[in-house]
Amino acid sequence: MWPNRSAAPFLLTGFPGLEAAHHWISIPFFAVYVSVLLGNGTLLYLIKDDHGLHEPMYYFLAMLAGTDLMVTLTTMPTVMGVLWVNHRDISHGACFLQAYFIHSLSIVESGVLLAMAYDRFIAIRTALRYNSILTNSRVMKVGLGVLIRGFLSLVPPILLLFWFPYCHSHVLSHAFCLHQDVMKLACADITFNRVYPVILVALTFFLDALIIFFSYILILKTVMVIASGEARAKALNTCVSNISCVLVFYVTVIGLTFIHRFGKHAPHVVHITMSYVYFLFPPFMNPIIYSIKTKQIQRSIVCLFSVHKRA
Repeated sequence: MWPNRSAAPFLLTGFPGLEAAHHWISIPFFAVYVSVLLGNGTLLYLIKDDHGLHEPMYYFLAMLAGTDLMVTLTTMPTVMGVLWVNHRDISHGACFLQAYFIHSLSIVESGVLLAMAYDRFIAIRTALRYNSILTNSRVMKVGLGVLIRGFLSLVPPILLLFWFPYCHSHVLSHAFCLHQDVMKLACADITFNRVYPVILVALTFFLDALIIFFSYILILKTVMVIASGEARAKALNTCVSNISCVLVFYVTVIGLTFIHRFGKHAPHVVHITMSYVYFLFPPFMNPIIYSIKTKQIQRSIVCLFSVHKRA
């Protein structure tokens, strides 16, 4: 029988075996975190400041940028704390809340990508009714629905974490808290916490990806019947940014899932690295994708720097 050590804090882990190099590893991590904050912060500022970007497509982009910022601000303090000063202790409450926000925001991001695909679907399939269908109030309702789904769906398993006794090792495998990491340390029946996330992933990530896939098949069918080649290219070009963000997000999700399921013999550092890629790569890439692929965003960036130059 294990002694009850529930009151002991959890211990976060950086890169096992590479502790001496943590200061060097922190440099690229800090650079990526700063890039994510600047990139997504700039997108939010541009969408707020430029009236030409006050359209449903950019409102959904603002939701994506806001979600990416929140994910970054949720993980950054503990990751940099471990890498910079080897601060590994984290209280149970702080750990559970961090896990709650990390997983909730992942579901929110999936929902926002679905909303963005829906926006492109309406814009191309029913172009003449676009403004009457996607009114500002409807965009707000969609955004609110995405947030509610994300933040309510994670409440049951996270609440149970508060009730579990923790009498095994308190060492976590990452520099941030994840539900699947914490539940394995509980000395209790965790059947619900094992089964619930599988069902939740099927009803959110998998279902969202399926709907996005079919929506783009329908978009492609619509575009292909457009007579003008130039009009076809223009219609498809409006979808490229969203498709790129969808691929970046879901490829990292699939990669992380495959590593966890089938990479049991892979070095532990590979598992850890894939987790960081999952949480950092999409927020890092999304502003770059939209800056490169969206002319309106490019024009706003040019205007922003022109104003600062004149000032």
